This record gives sequence, structure tokens and C-alpha cells, in this order.
Amino acid sequence: METSTASAGAFGFARLRRPIAFSLLIGIALALSGCGATTAPIDANSAGWFDHYFVYSFSRLISYFARLFHGDYGLSIILVTVLIRLALMPLMLRQLKSQSEMQSKMKRLQPELRELQEKYKDKGAERAAQQAKSQEMMALYQKHQVNPLAVGCLPALIQLPILLGFYYAIRRTPEIASHSFLWFNLGHPDLILPFLAAAVYFVQFKVSQTGSAPANGQQEQIAFLGLLSPVMMGLFSFTAPAALPLYWTVGGIIVVAQTWIGKKLYGRDET
Repeated sequence: METSTASAGAFGFARLRRPIAFSLLIGIALALSGCGATTAPIDANSAGWFDHYFVYSFSRLISYFARLFHGDYGLSIILVTVLIRLALMPLMLRQLKSQSEMQSKMKRLQPELRELQEKYKDKGAERAAQQAKSQEMMALYQKHQVNPLAVGCLPALIQLPILLGFYYAIRRTPEIASHSFLWFNLGHPDLILPFLAAAVYFVQFKVSQTGSAPANGQQEQIAFLGLLSPVMMGLFSFTAPAALPLYWTVGGIIVVAQTWIGKKLYGRDET
């Protein structure tokens, strides 16, 4: 086993950590939503702390704003989505700042890594040489305070129960299914919204990659990840009640805007 190869792989993985984490979290959310999760109407007597503190609370919030909007549950879903995304914005910006700082450190590290590769290029697979190369590479990481395996998923994991709670509140608030919004019924699948949701998630991925130059050999991986989430979102939206792709579309648009803001604040190249 070549330790240096593992180290280089870890360094390359760090560049992919955001799209991988993003796609993974989307997959987890969709899997949980389709694998044995109850869609029974939520009320004050529903058992379980998650149902009581997350799902039921969001369901009440949706119903409250719907009453303010004279029974318009579509507007209520949009407003609550905006409020949730604004509340989570500090976490998202913190994550973007951390990722930008790590990318800047990696960029400064690249010339020294290339020198290290040249230094050991002609020494083949000699065990002693590979061990020395690995030690020098780790010393470079420590010098520049780079952790190549720092995926930075914690803020996203904190957001997950909130977003899932709101997702289930939409699915389990029975009044939503009997109302219409714009051209579609909130309780039935729509043929247009899935394309809108997929397009928004594709734009979200592209914006998240702005200013990030993939290393050699990673273009295909990034292209695959760039299509995975939108395709998953679009396919799932075709069979979901229209209230859900409405939520995903609105939420995705807000995330695009927040990501753009984060890139403007923290995405400047450091020399």
C-alpha cells in the first residue's frame, strides 16, 4: 500500500467534499422520505419527539400562515420556506467561509506539492522513499494547516432534521392536499414543477462550483455529481404531491442566492 497515494487521494477528495456531501444529503433525505416513513396526518397526539417538536410545529406554522393568507397554502409554504432558509443562512455562510479558507490554503500548497512529486518522481515504489514522501506531505499539510479529509458536513447535518421536519409537515398536513396554487393542485403530482426543481438544483450545483478549478482527472466526477442531484430531485418530484417540488424549487432558489452571496463575501482568491 502506498501511503503517498492515499494522501494524494485525500487531497483530491477534499476538492470534491461539497458536491459529495450535497448529493449524499439529498440522497439521505429522499431515501428517508420514501422508505417506510409514515404519511399519516400529523396532530398534537402524534407519538414521537421528532413528530411533536419538528413535524407538528411546522404543520401548525403552515396552517397559521395559510389562515392569514385566506386559506392559500401555496403562499404559506413559500413564506415558511423563506423563513427557514433565512434562519439557516448563518450556518450556510459559515460553511462557505470554512470551505473558501480551505480552498485558499490548498491553492497555496499546490506549488510545494508539485515540487515534492518531482523530488520523488524517479524513486519508483521504494518503500523507504514512499514513507519519506508521505511524511513530507503530512508536514506540508501541517505547515499550511490543511486537513484534506475535512469534509465540513456538520452545518449540513444540523440543518437536516429541520428540513426533514418541514418536508414531513408538508406531506402530513391534510389541508394542503385539498388546495390549489397557481396552475396546480398541491396534493397531486404536476408535470411542470419537476423540471423547475431539477433546473434549480442544477443551477445550485453550478453556482456552488464557481471559482473551484477541479484537479486533473476530477472533471468527470464533478460532472456526474452535477447531474446526480437534479436528476434525483426531478424523478422524485414526478410522483410527489406538487407541494413538495414547490418547496424544493423555492428553497433551491434561495440557496442559489445565499451561495452567490457567500461566494462574493468569501470567494475572493487569496495570493
